[in-house]
Amino acid sequence: MKQPTPGTPSLLRAINDRAALQALLERGPLTRPEIGALTGLSKPTASQLLIRLQEAGLVVLNGIREGLPGRTAEVYRLNPAAAYAAAMDVTRAGIDVRVADITGAVVGEYHLPTPGRSGGDAVDRVAAALEGAGAPETPRCVVIGVQGTIDPGTGRLAYATSRDMPGWHIPDLVRTLGDGLGVPVAIENNVNLVAQAEQAHGVGRGHRDFVLLWADEGLGAALVLGGRLHRGATGGAGEIGYMPTPGAPTARETGRYANHGYQALTGGPAVLKILRSYGVRGGAPAQAVLNAVRAAASTGRRADDARAGLRDIASRLAVGLASITSVIDPEIIVLTGGTLLAGGDTLRELVEHELHALTIPRPPLLLSTVEGNPVLAGALDLALATAREEVFGSTVLS
Repeated sequence: MKQPTPGTPSLLRAINDRAALQALLERGPLTRPEIGALTGLSKPTASQLLIRLQEAGLVVLNGIREGLPGRTAEVYRLNPAAAYAAAMDVTRAGIDVRVADITGAVVGEYHLPTPGRSGGDAVDRVAAALEGAGAPETPRCVVIGVQGTIDPGTGRLAYATSRDMPGWHIPDLVRTLGDGLGVPVAIENNVNLVAQAEQAHGVGRGHRDFVLLWADEGLGAALVLGGRLHRGATGGAGEIGYMPTPGAPTARETGRYANHGYQALTGGPAVLKILRSYGVRGGAPAQAVLNAVRAAASTGRRADDARAGLRDIASRLAVGLASITSVIDPEIIVLTGGTLLAGGDTLRELVEHELHALTIPRPPLLLSTVEGNPVLAGALDLALATAREEVFGSTVLS
């Protein structure tokens, strides 16, 4: 897009156009007088602006509004078909896709299961997943959440094994996928995307420094510092599953990507083993924790054992969080992932109590409030921001 020269009428028009588009994006359909009032434009200027935006295909007429003083007013809205954006959440089990129009309205969703241990060709599978979502046209941008991250030095997927992400360990992954889809692709760590969703829609709103802890089968964290995600030199900031932790084997003893560190101490398999030792059963970590919470609410020996099991898990989680808290000193810590959400306030209070006994900073621990798939929510936020930047101009409208 050619940028207007500073100080020229074209620059002023661009600024006014973006202000009007921002108002329509945030407030929904508006009349010409309302757009003029929100942007500070005169009636003739607002009329010319709307003509420009209609001719560009960015704004469409949305009927009329009656009952207002004066003449019946025409109502305008963003043209949903001006652009589309897509988000994907890639796991060992499959690919979840969500497509939205430029207003953020979801127009298609799809789940593509992983066919087998090999995972198949990543480009073909991503293309098939996108086709299954039924986007009306090619999206302007696709943001993909993955376990691991892209090493900026090699362009390959790092911090994830072939077992975790079968079929995704290929050279120059981002460009390969972009060329295969014919659309710009961005790849982001899945826990970072959860933090993005939490910052925009959840308890992270208004906080410039917070840590998000994800605990399920695997462990991960996201660091938001000064209002921005911190990724680190190789993209590995927050890969706390590999963090050396007291009481757990180290990489020297088990191998670089084997079960060691914080993951060995309190990852999904460890949670199951701990709770089973206290007599609590469950086929998955989240289910076992939920069963323990339910049992702890009862009375008798079974309840005492369940509470002891939850305290054991909380103390292990607190050991890793204490290291992060002492270095980062966050405003809050957001807890999410199947294990922590299943534990609810019961487990949250136990972890907070244990953490505050270990550290001088005592940030409150809050449960995530983002519903549904937070990875898709965060990925779609980023994809829409990119699409709007391209369509509306150089200002990112979020």
